[in-house]
Amino acid sequence: MSESFSFKHQPMDLLSLEINSERLRLVPISLGYDQSIFQEFTSEITTYMFPKPANDISETRAFIQESIDDMKAGNNLQLVILKSSGEFLGCCGLHGQANPKIPEFGIWLKKDAHGFGYGKEAIHGLYRWATQNLEVEYYIYPVDRNNIASRKIPESLGGKVFQEYVDSGLAGNRLDNIVYKIETL
Repeated sequence: MSESFSFKHQPMDLLSLEINSERLRLVPISLGYDQSIFQEFTSEITTYMFPKPANDISETRAFIQESIDDMKAGNNLQLVILKSSGEFLGCCGLHGQANPKIPEFGIWLKKDAHGFGYGKEAIHGLYRWATQNLEVEYYIYPVDRNNIASRKIPESLGGKVFQEYVDSGLAGNRLDNIVYKIETL
């Protein structure tokens, strides 16, 4: 079994966490979002990502259940991004399965939500929460070199490139990855 996050204060129930920002609510992933995730996590959205879209809703539900299990284990935080109105925008997370002391940020937004600064706002909110609550050495943010909009997010947090590698996504897409190292506050 992998390690779990270490909390600065008392351990928290990640399944009941809510992070609020000016325009957004970040809430734990649940099966109630299966249709939205299945519909919006498309091949266009995953162009620069390792995962591929689900072939059917059962794959989306399996991903959600695995995310819930990892949150119960305390080594992953998988959140749904909602507007204050409740509109589904996408998902973000802080993934500590590989090493909870060096968790990895991840994010995707539905196509209609691109270009409004929601990704930056969501990751900044998650970063603030994590920095206040988790014991970490630093954070990482892997991103394809060609995904300029996503690269601006870790750069806005002072992230510096410290690793580069070429990989293939699950859909066979070539990924020219750079990994940003983001220090804690």
